[in-house]
Amino acid sequence: MTLLVDTSVWSLALRRDAPEDMPEVEALKAALLGGEAIVTTGLVVQELLQGFSGPKAFTQIIERFAALPLIAPDREDHIAAAELRNTCRRKGVQMGTIDALLAQICIRHGLILLTTDQDFVHAARHCALSVWPRKVNG
Repeated sequence: MTLLVDTSVWSLALRRDAPEDMPEVEALKAALLGGEAIVTTGLVVQELLQGFSGPKAFTQIIERFAALPLIAPDREDHIAAAELRNTCRRKGVQMGTIDALLAQICIRHGLILLTTDQDFVHAARHCALSVWPRKVNG
């Protein structure tokens, strides 16, 4: 299982005053400590850099994320993300442009999205997006 960790989870995990007992943050910690595969994308790195102030935090984020494999979307990902966003909208699910692209990256690469954003859970009902915790039927 390879995780793509959404900005919402990284933001909570990197805060000094992080709330206790957030299952998504605990899952991230467990994945990091357990050596599970975690990837990122430039969109997540950019959102994190925009959200934290100060040069020290900026530098620390760049250094920490340099160790993670970076997945870059291509033209087909952008096209598929637009189709995904349109499909979700027709089903009554609002999805932003960046969220649609993150979802598409996960779908294309078979990644599990670790997020606190419920919009992804709603979107996953209408596409092949796998959101943590992965539901197993049976």
